[in-house]
Amino acid sequence: MTDTAHAEVRTDAAHAAVRTDAEVRTVVVTGAGRGLGEAMARRAAGDGFHVVVAELNEEWGRRTAAAIQQAGGSAEFRALDVADPESVASFAAALDRPVYGLVNNAALANGVGGKEFQDIDVEAWDRLMTVNARGPWLVAKHLLPLMTRPGRIVNIASDAALYGSPRLAHYIASKGAVIALTRAMARELGEQGITVNAVAPGLTEVEATATVPTERHALYAGNRAISRPQQAEDLTGFVSFLLSEESRYVTGQLTAVNGGFTMH
Repeated sequence: MTDTAHAEVRTDAAHAAVRTDAEVRTVVVTGAGRGLGEAMARRAAGDGFHVVVAELNEEWGRRTAAAIQQAGGSAEFRALDVADPESVASFAAALDRPVYGLVNNAALANGVGGKEFQDIDVEAWDRLMTVNARGPWLVAKHLLPLMTRPGRIVNIASDAALYGSPRLAHYIASKGAVIALTRAMARELGEQGITVNAVAPGLTEVEATATVPTERHALYAGNRAISRPQQAEDLTGFVSFLLSEESRYVTGQLTAVNGGFTMH
C-alpha cells in the first residue's frame, strides 16, 4: 500500500479520537483484506468512520484492521464469506453497533478470464455469480435492519460490464447484475433515506489483476483518456464522496472511474 493510503488514514484520525462511540459512524467494507477493498477501508477510516473489515481471509483482514489502528484510525476485523448464507447471517447478528455505510466490494476477479463464453463450465459460472452477484444482495439484505437512516450503500461493479471485454462473460454477467441490483435497491430504499450507488473501476494495479494478460493491460493503456496505470487510490476519493453527506441526493447511479477508458 502506498504512502498516500497511509496519509488518508491519518487525515481525520484526531477528529475520530475525540468523538464518542455513539457519534462515530460505522462503515462495513467487504473484501477489505487487500487491493481495492483495503484502500477503501483505509480511506473510510481516514474520513473518521469506524471500519468493519469484513474479509474471508483472516490473515489479510486482521492485517488491514491492524494497519488502520496503527495509523490512528478505528477498525475491527470480522470474518465473512459472502458466498455462504450462514456466514453472512452470523456476521450481521454479531455486529453490536448500527451500520451507516456498506461498501460491497468482495468479489472473485483474479484468474477468472481466458475462456470464451461457450467454453466456461457451469461450476465456474455458478461460483462467480454466487460470490459477485448474490453476495452483495445477501450482505445488504442482512445488514439492512442494522442500517441507520440516512445510510449509504456503495456497490463495486466493473467497467468490464460496460466495455464487454472478451473472454470474461461470467465475470461481466455478474458485474452487470450488480449494476442492475443497484438500481432496484435504490428505488426501494430511497424513501428510507438510504442511497445506493455503483462504482465501476477500470483495470487497477492491485493483487487481483496480477494475472491479467499483458494484452488487456495494453488495451487499457492505449484507450484511456488518462493513459497512466490506474491505482487503488484513484477510486477511494469517489467512494468517499458516495459515503458522505454531500451525496445525499445521489442514488441509483453508476459511475465509471477508469481514466476515461469508457465514457457514457
